[in-house]
Amino acid sequence: MAYLDHAATTPMLPRVLDVYVRTARELGNASSLHASGRAARRTVEEARERIGEALGAKPSEVVFTGSGTEADNLAVKGLHWARRDEGRGRVVSTAIEHHAVADAVAWLGDHEGADVTELPVDKLGRVRVDALAELLDERADEITVITCMWANNEVGTLQPIDEIVALATPLGIPVHTDAVQAVGHTPVCFTACQADALALSGHKLGGPTGTGALLLRRDTKCTPLLHGGGQEREIRSGTLDVPGIAALAEAVAHAVRTQETEAQRLAVLRDELVAGIREAVPETIYNGDPEQRLPGNAHFSFPGCEGDALLMLLDAAGVECATGSACSAGIAQPSHVLLAMGAGEDDARSSLRFTLGWPTTKAEVDALVAAIPEAVERARSAGLS
Repeated sequence: MAYLDHAATTPMLPRVLDVYVRTARELGNASSLHASGRAARRTVEEARERIGEALGAKPSEVVFTGSGTEADNLAVKGLHWARRDEGRGRVVSTAIEHHAVADAVAWLGDHEGADVTELPVDKLGRVRVDALAELLDERADEITVITCMWANNEVGTLQPIDEIVALATPLGIPVHTDAVQAVGHTPVCFTACQADALALSGHKLGGPTGTGALLLRRDTKCTPLLHGGGQEREIRSGTLDVPGIAALAEAVAHAVRTQETEAQRLAVLRDELVAGIREAVPETIYNGDPEQRLPGNAHFSFPGCEGDALLMLLDAAGVECATGSACSAGIAQPSHVLLAMGAGEDDARSSLRFTLGWPTTKAEVDALVAAIPEAVERARSAGLS
């Protein structure tokens, strides 16, 4: 089986699994005061230091969560609630966010009456900074938070986070970035980007599922989602998952340390994949920015095909991929990302995402290229029948 859906989840690295198993054998609640508790706390704090060092953050800025989704919700809702008390009520997002952000923003609008503004994107899936500048000129005093992903989870386009932060910071508006797809795959430095909050997830970079973190500046006010034991600066209560946190730190440290060489390797494989598909299916549409994109992402529209049908045909041929975000799997609707980029509904329904990861081999890419012509032909025939 050729697995080309690493943006949904990627296998745990062997070294990460070793850390997880070793730590899971140890006893101790990191909030307890006895020796076992202190040992667990030491493991947590060492992990916090490793993640901070890898991502250019102070250890005290690392807040552990149970997932990237939780980190996004904590940032979007928490920053909005903290600033809403100052008389503001507008949340600024983009038209291409992952549902972890998009649905959190929509919830604030539907249930709490927040005003929501979605920034448009260009045809390559890049957020239009000029639209943000215009909005800030008109409504800066209304805005509680700006949230923009670092890299798009569907088409892989990298976003102009530095430019967004440069516009927002002089106005005192906090910026959150969902960097779940970016960390470990493209250079990410929390200090350098100067965002106020940044979300990451373990299972996207060789760590365990159910682990994540929010990098949050010490002077940024954030109202907690959870209340209880007051862990994590009283921003995220809950007994800490010590084995998961230790494994997350190992995954982040390894992914960042090997990021440059691994990105070069994946980009070569991705380019071979793109060339192979374009040769096999010349009329295919390659989506996203051809240069400023994640190294392991290749996203196509296949005119005349239904994405779901094509996915299942490839699956039967031994190739696993995705029609878009894994969170949308099984829902028969066009990609909101492609629609925002100006694609028609038919093209937005005909898309597939192929994403590469640390275990990906040339043989898997070759398997896809070999399988795609027949799968496309059968998908088109099924659509016409």
